[in-house]
Amino acid sequence: MKSLLVLLSFFLLSSVAVVAQTIGSTKTEQYKASFETAIDISKYMDYDGPQIPIQILKAGISDEMYEMYPELKEKRVGLGVANISMEYLENLNRFKFTEDKTEIKNRMVKQFQASQSGISENKLDGRGKINLAEYFVTIECYDYSVSEDETVNLKDGVKNLMVTRLGLQVRFTNAETGVVFGASGLGEATTKRELTFLSDATVDEVKFNQSTISIATKKALDIACARILDRMIKKGVFTK
Repeated sequence: MKSLLVLLSFFLLSSVAVVAQTIGSTKTEQYKASFETAIDISKYMDYDGPQIPIQILKAGISDEMYEMYPELKEKRVGLGVANISMEYLENLNRFKFTEDKTEIKNRMVKQFQASQSGISENKLDGRGKINLAEYFVTIECYDYSVSEDETVNLKDGVKNLMVTRLGLQVRFTNAETGVVFGASGLGEATTKRELTFLSDATVDEVKFNQSTISIATKKALDIACARILDRMIKKGVFTK
């Protein structure tokens, strides 16, 4: 009888071990260079001092990145990155934007000319009022990747962890001297999925999630802009 109990106990322990056994996993190595890692942006957010006029020359995804990742172009990700970047810089309350489109500049000149000639009802005088950019800004995506780690467990089923990474390089070029303040940031966003073997869902690849691009973009801007502002303050561009 005692031998039977020992055998039953061994059988139960073996069954639990088999059920909990991981039968397969795929993992991707993760690495961030020191210049891509996060620093605290919050200490630069509450600013109420003088603003610097800037002009954004380029912001978004390059054609080379579109060729490598066609889904970015199909989902119009570049437009989203450009819009988020401009709103992000504006929210810092340290910069005011000057127009970069030639067509709009020409329209401004024509309106001034019309006002000076006396043919317009309202008067516009742009002399001494046009803000020229003190810094030219470019924001370029230098890295984009999606990695998916998968673990298959007899007890818990299938677990997927998809990590979307977006690297942005931000450059502020002084319009007078050509001196550049530049910094990079690598933002990450994760998507998790868990499926049991009793689930009706298919075990396909995790689909492209556009919201992860938005999250990764904001995180990348947090890192890059915090580093640039830190250098600008040290150089006396801003007092705090």
